[in-house]
Amino acid sequence: MVRVEDAVVARLEKFGHKFEILVDPDLAMDVKHNKEVSIDSLMAIDRVFKDQKTGDEQSPDVLKKVFQTNDVGVIAKKIIQDGDVQLTTEQRRAFLEKKRLEIINFISKNAIDPKTKTPHPPQRIINCLEQAKIHIDPFKSTEEQVNEIIKSIRVLIPISMDKIDFAVKIPAQFSGRAASIIHKYDIRREEWLNDGSLVAEFSLPVGAKQDLLNELNSATKGEVVLKII
Repeated sequence: MVRVEDAVVARLEKFGHKFEILVDPDLAMDVKHNKEVSIDSLMAIDRVFKDQKTGDEQSPDVLKKVFQTNDVGVIAKKIIQDGDVQLTTEQRRAFLEKKRLEIINFISKNAIDPKTKTPHPPQRIINCLEQAKIHIDPFKSTEEQVNEIIKSIRVLIPISMDKIDFAVKIPAQFSGRAASIIHKYDIRREEWLNDGSLVAEFSLPVGAKQDLLNELNSATKGEVVLKII
């Protein structure tokens, strides 16, 4: 359980009523992003207030009427997801930087230059975000923001979230071990050749393609053959 002095306020106004809870800032952000967290770890005090400064608690009847439950854990998550988490300036800056790095990493792993079919390096993405003056919301998920961000930086660099079509050929001596790896990904076509080798075709984002190749190179001691199709 987070200490009261380390907690922040999550606040929601609904149907003319105010609801406040004291929560761990990091776990509250996880809840914002629909991650599962322990309620015991999330809340400093397992009570819902009208005003946490005065200690005035919200009535059970109002909680039941507004949230259709008196389960504090369920109510707390609704307050966080639908309301505001009152972060300090330092906390907000830290969450913003974390989200910025997540977005940069996601774009550099999953977007490509459609002309060369190669990913853009992270520094190029960083430069584009700065040049385009992109606003990043620390409370929204990467997936919710990335499409609009790519639209904005497309005027600066050629960039696409298109998938890459490619095939891999795995030598017979490694095919059994590699088969379990390739089935973790979305296979478009699979063929076992007469010599025992395995050929598989994929259409994957550039980041998933690289993850697959890293696994196959490790399993085959670098003997996997790649062909862009």
